[in-house]
Amino acid sequence: MALTKLDQLYRAVILDHSQSPRRRGELDKATTQIELKNPTCGDVIQVQLALENNTITDVRFDGSGCTISMASASMMTDAILNKTVEEALALSEQFSQVVLGNETEKKRELGDAMMLSGVSKFPARIKCATLSWKALEKALADGGTGVDNQLTHE
Repeated sequence: MALTKLDQLYRAVILDHSQSPRRRGELDKATTQIELKNPTCGDVIQVQLALENNTITDVRFDGSGCTISMASASMMTDAILNKTVEEALALSEQFSQVVLGNETEKKRELGDAMMLSGVSKFPARIKCATLSWKALEKALADGGTGVDNQLTHE
């Protein structure tokens, strides 16, 4: 089966984010952080956020996992930087809908994360793609008041 030019572009963007992730590392002045694990494949992600006046002023991630998991985390950091908590949570919901194969009207707001829409064809990869986004949601729960948890993404 030959890849279309669009499929090739999607793969190139995903590989770029995986091999050269944006905002990977530790955030010195994190106001909230969380670690989630995907027990089905062993992926682990830590998300750290700096919140100021209900806005995500900085974000970092670290962890280990597959190409999809690491690329998604990188894409997420691009999408949520300088967004309000409410906007970031809305983007997370939109992303979840996209990887489940459901259309969303605000695709452009997801930026490169839209490139992961093909994950919907591979149900075992959906948890990989959504791990960092679920971590974001949990970190922002209760307004991101300094949560420091280790949770399992099921």
